[in-house]
Amino acid sequence: MKLSKTEEQLMQHLWKLEKAFMKDILEQYDEPKPATTTIATLLKRMTDKGYIAYKTFGKSREYFPLIQKAAYFSNHLNGLIKNFFNDSASQFASFFTKETNLSDDELKELRKIIDQQIKDNKK
Repeated sequence: MKLSKTEEQLMQHLWKLEKAFMKDILEQYDEPKPATTTIATLLKRMTDKGYIAYKTFGKSREYFPLIQKAAYFSNHLNGLIKNFFNDSASQFASFFTKETNLSDDELKELRKIIDQQIKDNKK
């Protein structure tokens, strides 16, 4: 199950804060801030989806992510590769390098990263 755009935005705040009460989350938003009821609905949906959990302190809840940002992004990216690039990382890489207008320096940096990963895989 995937997060909606508004849920992803809230999740970004939770990853940054690591754990937070509703008021802490609301403070992260720019003006005009969403309604408390909107945030409460998002938190409930995200809890139901298994992305976040909470600890209860009296009548307050302290929310925290159950999935790390890197793991979520990796799953999301792998889904994109599967759905849009026939499950081919090389097709994705080709598209990415051609369509993102990377500079020569950025392409060289990517080459270094790939070369290092190839070395690491051989170990």
